[in-house]
Amino acid sequence: MKPYKFEPYLKTTIWGGYQIAPFKGIYTAQPNIGESWEISGVPGHESIAVERGLVDDVDVGMNLTELIDKYKGLLIGQKVYKRFGNQFPLLVKFIDSRQDLSVQVHPDDKLAMERHGCAGKTEMWYIIKSDVGSKIYAGLSKSITPEDYEQLAVTEPVNGHSPMQDVLATHEAHEGDLYFLPAGRLHAIGAGNFLAEIQQTSDITYRVYDFGRKDAHGNPRELHIEQARDAIDYQVWPEYRTSYDSTKPTSQLINCPYFVVHRVVVQVAQQVDFHCDSFIIVMCLWGEANINGIHIRQGETILVPACENILYIFGNATFLTATM
Repeated sequence: MKPYKFEPYLKTTIWGGYQIAPFKGIYTAQPNIGESWEISGVPGHESIAVERGLVDDVDVGMNLTELIDKYKGLLIGQKVYKRFGNQFPLLVKFIDSRQDLSVQVHPDDKLAMERHGCAGKTEMWYIIKSDVGSKIYAGLSKSITPEDYEQLAVTEPVNGHSPMQDVLATHEAHEGDLYFLPAGRLHAIGAGNFLAEIQQTSDITYRVYDFGRKDAHGNPRELHIEQARDAIDYQVWPEYRTSYDSTKPTSQLINCPYFVVHRVVVQVAQQVDFHCDSFIIVMCLWGEANINGIHIRQGETILVPACENILYIFGNATFLTATM
């Protein structure tokens, strides 16, 4: 089973920019592309398989859910299939923030299941590039109570500044920075960041503050202040940026119950075996290479089946990989 490429879902957003299409080497007149959903099992936006270089490839045109139903554990791993069935457990994206995104929080699995009948949302960000002075907002800078939060969230901004901004931990953004965002952590991507996001398959977001922004019709965007109250983790942590060893050709970035993420840097050739019963998502951040018979270049993402999940890489490139 050769790796799969999928048609990206390009999403226009009010805060989106212009970097995703050139980064991916594609041409489109679509404006303000904020997200490229690279591999998705989200109902209604399941990724569609495209040409893999095989003669009469019957899998071309099938969506990810159909492919999982066809190949089951051979595609995503026996343990993964037993746990998730035909629901692909991860959603991976490239994100381009021309403007600040809203301050938001995601519920954990328990709260999301109670309220929405679906999984919660833990995610991570890897910054590919950022403008000078760009910010990442992640976590709380000072201790507040749920009552404090509600008071801050409903207080009207003064000169465009909300008191919510005073309790958010603000970080200078730099290329290669890594942020792990467990469900419950308040966060926002600041303007001028281009990053890769790996998350649980969930589209549940509670918007807390939106910098006074209006929608396309001139109306304030909907907030979810009450829903967010019970979802927020009010603990203040000493550090929100995640460190890793950037000198190694293969570095583990994140290891959590929902995904394991590595950064892989290849200069000529490399064999990588994560010793797991899982698919491997490979996102190319720079360069180009051949992986298990498939050519991949900057801005492309492939899904390597679990039954062929040792990576044989030839080329000069930097990747993020995600497994279960």
